[in-house]
Amino acid sequence: MNLAWLSLAALLTAIIVSCFSRMNVGVLAVAFAWIVGVYFGGMPLGEVVSGFPIQLFLTLVGVTLLFTQAQLNGTLDKIAHQALRVCRGNTGLIPVSFFFLGLGIASMGPGNISTAAMLAPMGMAVAGRANIPPFLMAIMVGNGAQAGALSPFAPTGIIVNGLMERIGLGGFEFRTFWTNAAAHAIMAFAGYFLLGGLKLFRQKFTGGADAVPQAESIEARHWMTLAVIVLVLALVVITNANIGMAAFAGAVILATLRVADHEQAIRKMPWYPIIMVSGVTILISLLERTGGLDLFTGFLARISNPVTVTAAVAFVTAIISVYSSTSGVVLPAFIPTIPGLIMRLGAGDPTAIAASMNVGAHLVDMSPLSTTGAMCLAGITNEADVRPTYNKLLMWGFSMTVIGALLCWVMFYVLGL
Repeated sequence: MNLAWLSLAALLTAIIVSCFSRMNVGVLAVAFAWIVGVYFGGMPLGEVVSGFPIQLFLTLVGVTLLFTQAQLNGTLDKIAHQALRVCRGNTGLIPVSFFFLGLGIASMGPGNISTAAMLAPMGMAVAGRANIPPFLMAIMVGNGAQAGALSPFAPTGIIVNGLMERIGLGGFEFRTFWTNAAAHAIMAFAGYFLLGGLKLFRQKFTGGADAVPQAESIEARHWMTLAVIVLVLALVVITNANIGMAAFAGAVILATLRVADHEQAIRKMPWYPIIMVSGVTILISLLERTGGLDLFTGFLARISNPVTVTAAVAFVTAIISVYSSTSGVVLPAFIPTIPGLIMRLGAGDPTAIAASMNVGAHLVDMSPLSTTGAMCLAGITNEADVRPTYNKLLMWGFSMTVIGALLCWVMFYVLGL
């Protein structure tokens, strides 16, 4: 077996392990890169680990540190509680408000997973009190958080934009964000209205003030945290400052002002996905040098053509993403194949293919096998609703492999968005 096939086999093994094991596939990927590169490829260790994404790592650490501080001191929770109280009295608007709340909070920087972890328990509790079917609340809460996943300020958005910049697709950050947000909005609202949401607008929510979770008033530490977050975002937007470095500076300000527990935030940071994406990137870099990535690209080219490529890549990434990490495994493995895929097909829009991969991989994450879907399921307050909702979310997640592929084909090939 030559080095190209061996490195590809290592990647495929890592993907399979990520689907069926709790092992951090980033650690496994680093071990595979070392063994294949040094002992089979005769490469110096420095060359093997040169694929470590230093800038991406620092950016992820800075952003997640800042927003972990904001989450631990209650700032993000205060925003959610205050926003929820606006729609009391209209049952149908409650899930809608959760969608936009998830989109807004995730887009600011916490990302989809942290936002879903914060909003899902609250949303499912409110659904139980307001007699809203938990499935309808779940698809609105979850898709709202997923809609903000590819914000330029969110961890997954940072990962994807970094991957795209490496293959010459830098500068499409806003397109990456809004196409993913639009796709999730289409699916969420279509599902909500078609599966019973319209009836909720004819109901009045009479549960009283206690039906919406209470929150103490916003304190000075929360205002200071919000001010720092706004300052960081303003620096990035206005001066084009590096989001990671700006976030590090913001985290230092919060720690200096003692409005957030800096040490606790470092311990609570999502190190698992950070290690995962960093390790997989090292292995992908090895594939690029050994020719394994060309073999992987050839497989994708054989199952598609210039007309169907957006649907094909959306379907394949969705199938794998049902079982594996979207940001840590699927997108780092597939996005680097785009230039070679277009070369083999002889035509194609690289940004459309990238958007199809991004959207296809994210739409299936409402499955209870994925983190977002699982957190919505865990927040259900009535035990009798758990199994039916599990079945519905599972059907929804798997249906998105096909529906998402069709949506991507329409959005990015037919309409050329």
